[in-house]
Amino acid sequence: MHATHPFSRLSVEAYLAAEEGGELRHEYIDGQIYAMTGASRQHGLIVSNLVAGLRPLIRGRGCQLFSNDMKIRLLIAGQDIFYYPDLLLSCDPDDRETYYCTQPCVIVEVLSESTERIDRREKFLAYTTLPSLQDYLLVSQTRREVWHYRRSRDWAAEVLTDGDLGLDCLAIRLPLDLIYEEIEEI
Repeated sequence: MHATHPFSRLSVEAYLAAEEGGELRHEYIDGQIYAMTGASRQHGLIVSNLVAGLRPLIRGRGCQLFSNDMKIRLLIAGQDIFYYPDLLLSCDPDDRETYYCTQPCVIVEVLSESTERIDRREKFLAYTTLPSLQDYLLVSQTRREVWHYRRSRDWAAEVLTDGDLGLDCLAIRLPLDLIYEEIEEI
């Protein structure tokens, strides 16, 4: 997922301006940018299934659901960080910046061989610093398995392979069958 670009340190403003007009997406960590790679068919289907399943459940609740192209901005130990999660849900009416969110209540990353280590460690540690975050999901695209981390359970992992996924944010449920719909190779 990440390939380092040999650029010097960028300011946040220069990064945001470059991302707005650029064809490639980059994550940003304290002035350094990292190119994002493309996604597999399974990855795209899982994200689409999540959007299709969640959208009707959040309608009329003042929440905004984004997939792939909305950044999350974090400030950790004085360092600005921007990540592109696979999906995020923000229900805070003050979280309305044009190109990034700062107060999501749900973040989803679809695991791949190239991103799993970063999603499980670096991003997990970063995302759980967000006071607004209630649910962090890691969704496997190679087996029917969702790792659900919840603030209400002190971020202890619950591994789901069947049944419904219950999100603390908005107290909604989503069947795993829906998440893995049309995924035949699992």
